[in-house]
Amino acid sequence: MFKILTTGKFYADGGAMFGAVPKTVWKRLYPVNERNLCVLAMNTGLVVTPAGRVVVVDPGVGLDYLNQQPAKFYGFHEMQDLAVLLRREGVETDDVTDVVFTHLHFDHASGAVCGGKPLFPNARHIFSRRQYEVMKTPFPLEKYSFLPESIEIIMNAGLCRMVSASTGTDGLEDFNIEFYNGHTDGQIVVTLLHDGIENVCFPGDVIPLASHKVLERISAYDLNPMISYSDKETLLRNIKSSNAVTVYYHDVFKPLQRF
Repeated sequence: MFKILTTGKFYADGGAMFGAVPKTVWKRLYPVNERNLCVLAMNTGLVVTPAGRVVVVDPGVGLDYLNQQPAKFYGFHEMQDLAVLLRREGVETDDVTDVVFTHLHFDHASGAVCGGKPLFPNARHIFSRRQYEVMKTPFPLEKYSFLPESIEIIMNAGLCRMVSASTGTDGLEDFNIEFYNGHTDGQIVVTLLHDGIENVCFPGDVIPLASHKVLERISAYDLNPMISYSDKETLLRNIKSSNAVTVYYHDVFKPLQRF
């Protein structure tokens, strides 16, 4: 089984989303409102693998974050309770065996905590060791992209599984995990087999929107655009070779694509 569960939407500046690309180019591919804001989705993935793992990928910002002062800046709206969305698919939060964070920015990760407790108490929470190190001592431009207290709640519950290229991914045979930088150090891209035939790839913010497939379209939120360019080129080549369905986490209009 594979489902996309949209947990909510928010706004981001169009110029920031496309960086040096002129608005006359990108506005034909992704709409913008009168305030030059793009509406972005949080497209959480639900995958049940052939081996029976129940996997949630990037659980979103979560309802708890809406009480934080910075939430007002992003205009979060159409927010959904992830537990309710899962239940509609016949999955309880206790059934989830794995939660994968492509990276630890709050709009991807803080939804794994609800009411000060892990939302998925029986799941191992998978993320990169490098990304955790970045979160603990962030570069000033990235500092407010993290909500460390959410991750620490999961850490304190003993539910975390950190991975790195050097330590390998033993015990994660159902998961193809690769490491990409540029947007943030230590982001992972996970690819899962969901029906015994077809792979589904979650590139996170390496390719946040379908229109970011073009190499030159790099978000101003990416800390190192030159690395973003080269790593995205590698990722696109890998996706095409694996014939994977690709989920664009932030795309409201084209959340998935088959290459």
